[in-house]
Amino acid sequence: MTDDARPDLRAADADRERVAEVLRDALAEGRLDMEEFEERLEAAYKARTYGELAPLTRDLPAAGAAAPPAPVSFTKAPAQSGGWADRIVGGEGSSTGAVAIMSGFERKGRWTVPRRFNCFAFWGGGEIDLREANFADHEVEINCVAIMGGMQVTVPPGVEVVVRGIGIMGGFEHPRDGGPPEPGAPRVVISGLAFWGGVGVERKVTRAEQKRLKEERRQERLERRESRRELHRARREDRYEERERRRGH
Repeated sequence: MTDDARPDLRAADADRERVAEVLRDALAEGRLDMEEFEERLEAAYKARTYGELAPLTRDLPAAGAAAPPAPVSFTKAPAQSGGWADRIVGGEGSSTGAVAIMSGFERKGRWTVPRRFNCFAFWGGGEIDLREANFADHEVEINCVAIMGGMQVTVPPGVEVVVRGIGIMGGFEHPRDGGPPEPGAPRVVISGLAFWGGVGVERKVTRAEQKRLKEERRQERLERRESRRELHRARREDRYEERERRRGH
């Protein structure tokens, strides 16, 4: 375990995948046999905290490194070009507001969120999706007024969300804790009023990211299945060679 993370902190999928990558490299280099690799890989994907992950690579060098061993670091790297830095674009935003009266509206896909986005729904609803959006500033405010209606705000993981709305016979939903905000990520403030209505806020990855993660998990299952088949095949061959050796005696 490194000193840059407490062992009781919850591990993310990306942390488990970094450990799995080190284990795969160790298998390819002959540092682990197949049985050890399978045991550690299974433990990695079951791990819930850093403390459970760290021992799995403590006696292994990091990927591509030479001895002495170096454990996997769980410290997040600073934001680089191509991440959040490219999504804080300045300007006025591509849309400053939306209205739904006995109807609906949506803002989704690649659009620019202004510093303040005002939306109103009366007997209607709206969908505001920020997962693929750019941002006019490091802090933006989405002011929602829902009267006998509802709105849904979807934010990507890593974004800090602050909910300040007031509910009167209605309510503002707080998103599930997504952990500490990512370096360089914007701050989204949800304000406004819900009267006989509601404003929901949730964290969700993009559909493309969902497909990528699903494909990664599928590929990992296939690799584990193939590794088990190779292990069983090698054991059968060992048993066959042992029987032949005994017959020769």
